[in-house]
Amino acid sequence: MSAIRLLVLGAVRQHGRAHGYQVRNDLEYWGAHEWSHAKPGSIYHALKQMAKQGLLLAHESAPSTAGGPPRTEYEITGSGTSEYFALLRAALTSYDQSVDVLSAGIGFIVDLERSEAVALLHERVAAIEGWRASVTEHYIPADGPESLGHIGEIMRLWVHSADAGAEWTRGLIARIEGGAYTFAGEGEPFVGVLPEGRENPYATGAADRDGGG
Repeated sequence: MSAIRLLVLGAVRQHGRAHGYQVRNDLEYWGAHEWSHAKPGSIYHALKQMAKQGLLLAHESAPSTAGGPPRTEYEITGSGTSEYFALLRAALTSYDQSVDVLSAGIGFIVDLERSEAVALLHERVAAIEGWRASVTEHYIPADGPESLGHIGEIMRLWVHSADAGAEWTRGLIARIEGGAYTFAGEGEPFVGVLPEGRENPYATGAADRDGGG
């Protein structure tokens, strides 16, 4: 699973309707260009591909009065919304996803109801514990990883990462169960996108080769 599809769908959904430069600006505001592959080229490619797949609806806008090129605005479709929530749930439950996928999932977790978010995170803990048990049972010798020489450090890394991931997830569950954050159906959501015209303090300043999508 790639984080870029979840990130792009989530950004478009938060705006309701957005052009490519707005989506790029949001992702840079979130720092996604640092912890994922959300670079300008991949963002615009994802927008165009998901429009072809019916997940986004493309609206051609008029050319800028200042003489700039016309921009395509995107709106999420019903299929796109279904795909978005499927990707979100997978990002939160799958223990073997890369950290950028989990990060994207956490970024949109409040789009779920609180009870579902907790249930999905419990699934994640169970999956991590199951994976850890499998590794320690089948891959680590009975006399410990030391008998594997320096290769045993790989086993230690795997187990340590699993333990840290489970501990962090349990902490997040406790915070959510304790009332942290505003989830779907609970009131005004946290606003995580930049308003139109607001300068992005985290913008990369890289050239926009696709004209803003």
